[in-house]
Amino acid sequence: MMSLLGRTDVDAGEVFVNFNQNITSLAVATSGGYSLYSLGSVDSTLDKIYHTKSDELFLIERLFESSLVAIVSQRAPRKLKVCHFKKQSEICNYSYANTILAVKLNRERLIVCLEESLYIHNIQDMKVVHTIRDTPCNPQGLCALSSSSEHCYLAYPGSVTAGEVQIFDAINLHAKTMIPAHDTPLAALAFSPSGTEIATASERGTVIRVFSSQDGSRLFELRRGLKRCVSIVSLSFSTCAEYLVSSSNTETVHIFRLDRSATETAEGHGSKQSSDDWMGYSFFRFLSKTVTSYLPTQVTDVFSQGRAFASVTLPEAGVRRMCAITTIQKQLRLLIASQDGYLYVYSIPTVEGAECQLIKRHDLRLEDHYAMDIKGLNSGVSIGGAAGVPPSSAGAAGAGTGGSGGDGKSAVSVTGGVDKPSSSYASAVKGDDPVGPSSA
Repeated sequence: MMSLLGRTDVDAGEVFVNFNQNITSLAVATSGGYSLYSLGSVDSTLDKIYHTKSDELFLIERLFESSLVAIVSQRAPRKLKVCHFKKQSEICNYSYANTILAVKLNRERLIVCLEESLYIHNIQDMKVVHTIRDTPCNPQGLCALSSSSEHCYLAYPGSVTAGEVQIFDAINLHAKTMIPAHDTPLAALAFSPSGTEIATASERGTVIRVFSSQDGSRLFELRRGLKRCVSIVSLSFSTCAEYLVSSSNTETVHIFRLDRSATETAEGHGSKQSSDDWMGYSFFRFLSKTVTSYLPTQVTDVFSQGRAFASVTLPEAGVRRMCAITTIQKQLRLLIASQDGYLYVYSIPTVEGAECQLIKRHDLRLEDHYAMDIKGLNSGVSIGGAAGVPPSSAGAAGAGTGGSGGDGKSAVSVTGGVDKPSSSYASAVKGDDPVGPSSA
């Protein structure tokens, strides 16, 4: 997640990019406004869903394919605005005691992450249902929320000195488990689409691990590299949950294949094989364990870790990139949205070690210029205090009081609350009013 404390990237003309929960759309924010794109035909074109002028945005999160967006602007970094962009209306806004560092949402919950606390909202009426206070200092706003309503888990760092992951049940509002994932502090977290697995990376950046989010057991250990420590920027499961992709401050993007069949085969080997085969298999395992027992732990760890299935080398290092793997028109695609304003589309090979092939590179800044110069900024709508909201609809924060959190001491105020949500808001949350590409 991009730090909100000193946005030199925006000052330098770079952009904020973010995929929605099921990788069907891309949000792009620049100093002059934000745009939403459909990814359904990204192999050839990037269809614009929406564009508007706004304050410079720190954060923008869209709820699946719905019309609901949560935004935080540079001008008011402590205020969260929830908007219905299709109707150009602000549903509500909340103000917090400190800068908002991250916002996550699914169809049940909306999470607001501050440096030392987390607020959990019921997305149906936007009331605060719980507050997690006095969390370890988290200046990068590192957290993850499962997109699944069935396994609606929240993950956040449990320590500033070690890579502990706290898993919190955001529906039943209680701590679920703590995972001692790494020796050094966490740098990245990501849930699988089902919410039953969580991927982690530490500040060292050489090893990525996948755990069960339900009992904390380790499922996979993947080695990104041996030569150098890096800063992991993006970590994401594919929508089919068979791959994991990571990007860092280097020029390389790594794709790992999560081969669950191998684990299942090993576990069920004894019941499926003859006694002679089983004796051979047992001897092989015994020999492997005997040999590795004479080697240092660090060496045996390296031998047991999975390697990248495929990789992509981009033009330069030092550029923040958000990555995702999804199926587009029945083809598996790697999408890389970069802070310098490009969206890369790659095919993923079926054979390990083969090259990912570049299919298309979209210039997001040119797309925005096209929207502003040709499409007329959505028929000339001028946006005032709230992004995506006419000036007359924007209210001042603090005019009302939101629902109280777990201890009833929530330092949050709300304007335009949704105690009795309208049918349009309910439709937006459910995703019943999807918005198609904008027409010129």
